[in-house]
Amino acid sequence: MCLCSALLLSACAESPRNPLPPSASDLTLLTTAHPCDRKDTFLQRHPLTSLKRTVWGSGEELQIPVSESTHGAEESYFFDEDGLMVGAVFIFRNGLSLKPYPVLRRTISQLKPDTEFYLSGASLADHENLNSGTLYLTGDEKSTTQYVISGEGSSQTLVMVSFSIDPYVSLLSPYPEFVSRLGGGRARDGLIAGKKKDAKEPFPSLQQFARGQTAQLGYCDSKEYEKAAEAYRKALSLGFTDKVWIAEAHHRLGVALEGQGQLNQAREEMEESLTVRPNTPEVLNNLGTVYLKLKQRDKAVKVLEKAVLLRPNYPLARYNLAESYEETNTKRAIGEYETYLALVEGIPEEAERMAQVKERVKALRR
Repeated sequence: MCLCSALLLSACAESPRNPLPPSASDLTLLTTAHPCDRKDTFLQRHPLTSLKRTVWGSGEELQIPVSESTHGAEESYFFDEDGLMVGAVFIFRNGLSLKPYPVLRRTISQLKPDTEFYLSGASLADHENLNSGTLYLTGDEKSTTQYVISGEGSSQTLVMVSFSIDPYVSLLSPYPEFVSRLGGGRARDGLIAGKKKDAKEPFPSLQQFARGQTAQLGYCDSKEYEKAAEAYRKALSLGFTDKVWIAEAHHRLGVALEGQGQLNQAREEMEESLTVRPNTPEVLNNLGTVYLKLKQRDKAVKVLEKAVLLRPNYPLARYNLAESYEETNTKRAIGEYETYLALVEGIPEEAERMAQVKERVKALRR
């Protein structure tokens, strides 16, 4: 998961997500369990004596063997420390032919390969026992599906598939996280698409960071800012090493604290984020909104002006800057509101805010 695509987190910094490729499928694997299910519910549905339970960081992995699977797959379901199902992985060690699934074949044909690698442990027919695997990603608004396909055309077979809510995409990616369960898997030269970006960061920190996102953005229920703050604090204490991760953890902790109404603490965390990694537009924008709530208008104007200087086409920063100008510079406020309207034209998600802005502009012109 590219971190830059994961930086949109709070209502004041969020923008519409770019639509993913088609995700239609006529192969249904998640029949009795789905992301966001509770672990106790899963255990009630799967009272199997052969169910294997394994520690997964601060959470748990529950495995259903091939002999108990209705799909002929090794099934693994992953739960966080709160007992929330965050994803699942299905492994078809001998491959599952896609011939009976024309819809999924068509979906795969429309997706751009993400990573290509060798499946050295897969039991597929190949005279060198080095089968080429290709990773494809698709999904919907809150979840991602990842397929590992071997072969081409009518001989395509499904080797592995994972389902996850978006914050856990990198932790539940088939390559490189789960290819080792096939006995190996090595990338082809020049075809790794950034999958090892997070590899140097401690798994416990990444897991807590994902837990924080899930709670803060309400992926499975209402937004839980207190739980999010706890998770981000744990992520920081567990030892991020890269300054991008450190800065963003402080940023998101600040947003979670803002959501709880702890404005001074939120300000401190966002200022710390900028100390670690200056000139980040999202952080400047969110810090500006906190300054406004603290009635520190001059500071708000300063950081919001910097945000739009760094990213001129940042609509929400333009909106917040306009709001900060309303009491002191009506002309500038109108100009920023009009810039905001131009930037979000045609974006359905901004319709309500656009209507409010148009009313504000009318009032300011009187």
